[in-house]
Amino acid sequence: MTRIYVGNLSRKITDAQLHELAVPFGKPHSANIARQLRGGASKGFGFIDYAVAEQARAAIAGLAGKKVDGQALKVFAAAALTPHPWSR
Repeated sequence: MTRIYVGNLSRKITDAQLHELAVPFGKPHSANIARQLRGGASKGFGFIDYAVAEQARAAIAGLAGKKVDGQALKVFAAAALTPHPWSR
């Protein structure tokens, strides 16, 4: 699974709209907006997961700088999550 970060999103963008942005580059496994724990408001960024790394690279190239709701997207490969020592 290859995850990409999509930043500078309008706070109005939904998970479904983020998914639709991802579809032209391949079949996304998931697309989720990061949300505040309290209230569920958008944090202005999200993640798209692709099963095929080539599709993720195409999405990075195709979405970086694209204007959505008047805002230029910032898109790059997401860093791998490392478990915290206390969560083992």
